[in-house]
Amino acid sequence: MFGRLLLQLLRGSRGRLAVALIAIVSGAAVISALLNLDLDVGSKLTQEFRTLGANVVIAPRQPQGSTPGKTNVAGSPSAPGLMDENAVVEQLKSVKTSQVVAAPYLYVIARADKTPVVVAGTWVDEAQRLSPTWKIEGNRVESRDDQAHALVGRNVARELHLAPSSEIAVDYLGRTAKLTVAGIVDSGDAEDNQVFVNLVVAQQLSNLDGQIGLVQLNVGGGSKNVADVAAKLAAALPDYDVHPIRQVAAAEGALLGRLRLLIFSMIALILVLTSLCVLATMAALAIERREDVGLMKALGGSISRVVGLFLAEVGVLGAVGGAIGSIVGMVLTRWMGHRVFDATISMRWEIIPLTIALMIAVALAGASPLRMLGNVKPAVIFRGE
Repeated sequence: MFGRLLLQLLRGSRGRLAVALIAIVSGAAVISALLNLDLDVGSKLTQEFRTLGANVVIAPRQPQGSTPGKTNVAGSPSAPGLMDENAVVEQLKSVKTSQVVAAPYLYVIARADKTPVVVAGTWVDEAQRLSPTWKIEGNRVESRDDQAHALVGRNVARELHLAPSSEIAVDYLGRTAKLTVAGIVDSGDAEDNQVFVNLVVAQQLSNLDGQIGLVQLNVGGGSKNVADVAAKLAAALPDYDVHPIRQVAAAEGALLGRLRLLIFSMIALILVLTSLCVLATMAALAIERREDVGLMKALGGSISRVVGLFLAEVGVLGAVGGAIGSIVGMVLTRWMGHRVFDATISMRWEIIPLTIALMIAVALAGASPLRMLGNVKPAVIFRGE
């Protein structure tokens, strides 16, 4: 009987219920899209900020009287000390996740065809991930074990008349490395003046096996995660200087915090507006149903069953609207991802039950006028008052 009455109620006021349903579907669509965006915004911001390069650096401690910020370059009289590669790499493994990209560097001032060039020994595969904005003409160096190929900066290639597949020989203190140019790097920065080789090549060229000059890391996940990783590395490597590049880390954390504040503010606003729309619809519906309620009470219906019947109607409305809105929100999520991040935002299916629950709660909150129907007196209704 309860189910038949509920079905009749849903059929009986289609116009007003349709207005409430549209409001719930619209609210659910936007809320599910925003929740999806919030769950994926951290990784998308990490991708965007990764284009800015490293946000944590590990370097030797500066000796007294040295100038801060000097690059560790083998053969430079003002160069600081070097670091033990094995000790540092072992600690990098403890923090290595999908959100952490790390590359050690050893710089050597060598000569190529009697022209001074800066040879940057690194894990070239990781260096390319650390600087995703590089434009590479030719091929990439995919393996850090590749000792035969190099990437050459645009300015070096122009100076030495190099192109992909050209041969380049770099000489340092009588030691020579002969390499094939895999690609030409166009970074728009200092990298255009460097030759990138895998770390072992630079170590052999400079006779500094097992030594590195510094490590650059890009740590995603916001400023707190950056600080946590930097603190963990600093505790594990007390002999070295581990510090975040605070401008980059702080900017990422601040932007992530503001975006999430905006998202949750919008969700709260939409919930309030949806609830008000349902409230207005239900207030009009309560006036229309006074006679039906009076009749049900006169026939022996209890107040709790009468009010429960109307609240069940609103709950069904909220569940249906939430389900439809969640599906629409998935489409909206994809559109937002391409418009804001030029990337696809992952679909989080756990958002659907959460959105449905929110819409049921909003619908029930907006159905407060229906609770007043329990105060209707059958005698007053039958007298036409």
